[in-house]
Amino acid sequence: MNVLVFGAGAIGGYLGGSLALQKNRVVFLERPHNLDRLKNGITLNLGDQVHRVSDIQVVTSIPDALKLTKFDVSLFALKSYDTAAALESIKPFVGELPPFLCLQNGVENEAALAAVLGDDKVIAGTVTTSVAKDGPGKIRVERLRGVGIANHPLSSQIMSSFNAAGLNPKLYASADSMKWSKLTTNLLCNATCAILDLKPAEIMANSAIFKLEMAQIGEALAVMNALNLQVVDLPKTPVRALAFAASRLPLALARPLMARGVGRGRGGKMPSLHIDLHSGKGRSEVDWLNGAVVRVGKRLGVQTPVNSLLLETLIGMTRQGTPAITKEHLLRNLAD
Repeated sequence: MNVLVFGAGAIGGYLGGSLALQKNRVVFLERPHNLDRLKNGITLNLGDQVHRVSDIQVVTSIPDALKLTKFDVSLFALKSYDTAAALESIKPFVGELPPFLCLQNGVENEAALAAVLGDDKVIAGTVTTSVAKDGPGKIRVERLRGVGIANHPLSSQIMSSFNAAGLNPKLYASADSMKWSKLTTNLLCNATCAILDLKPAEIMANSAIFKLEMAQIGEALAVMNALNLQVVDLPKTPVRALAFAASRLPLALARPLMARGVGRGRGGKMPSLHIDLHSGKGRSEVDWLNGAVVRVGKRLGVQTPVNSLLLETLIGMTRQGTPAITKEHLLRNLAD
C-alpha cells in the first residue's frame, strides 16, 4: 500500500515503520523542525528484534506528499488537541486525499474528520499496543497487543497489510462500541495520576482513590448503555472484564484483580495525561477523554460528577500550572 502517516511520533512511527519494513511505501508528514531529527530514519525496537528503517520519506506539507504518489490510506494518530489545526491544513486537498484511518484516543475525532473529509473517507481505529518514544526516530514496543479497525470498504486491504507487518489487527462491526470501549481503558489511572502525581500502582494501592477510579469508569459505562453500545474486548485487552469489575464486583475484590492487570499493562510507565501535564505543554487530552463522557452524558441525561471533577481539576492545573493536589483535597471536592 501507499501510506501517508501524519506525524512520526510513537504510534505513527511504530505503524509506519512496521509497514515500511514490509515494502509498503510510507511517507511521513512532519513539522519542518522535526526533519533533522528523522534524517537517520527510524529505529524500531520490537522486543526481541531491532529494525532500522533508514530509507523513509518525510515531507512537511500535504502538497509535497501528493506530488510523490497516489495514497491508498492515511494514518491519523495525532494528539487530539492537534486535530483542529490538522483539519485546517487538510481542507484544500480533500479531493486528492485517501480515506483516513483515525487511531486517536477519544470518541469524537472521527466526527470532526468526517465533517471535513466526508463519512466515506473516515475509518475508526484504535491502538492497544503500548508504544514508547525514546527519542527522535527511536520507537520501542513495550507490550504488543494490536490494532482495532472498524468496517469499511478499505478495511480488508488494511487488515492484510497490517497482518503482514505483525501489527495484530482485528476487525470490528461497530466503530462506536470499539472506540467507547477503548475510552474506558484510557480513563483508568490517567487523570488521577496526573492530578495527584502518583504512579498507577500507587493509585491502585489506595482504596479511596480506587473507588474514584471505578466511579469514573462506571459513569462511562452508563453513558455507553444510554447509547445502546456494547462493551467489546480489544486486541489482547479484556475490556469486558474491566467493565465487570467496575460495575459488578465489590471494591475489595476488584482492587487486587485490577492492580495486577494495571501492573502488567503499564509497568512503571506514566500515563499520557501525566506526561502532558508535567511536560509543561499547557495542553491536555483530558477534554477528549473525561470531557467526552461529560458532554455525551449531559446530552443523554446521564450524571457524570466524577468525570466532571477530574476534567475541571486537570484543565485548571494545565492552564494555570498549579502543583499536584492532595488526594484529601480531591476527595473532599467530590464530596462537596
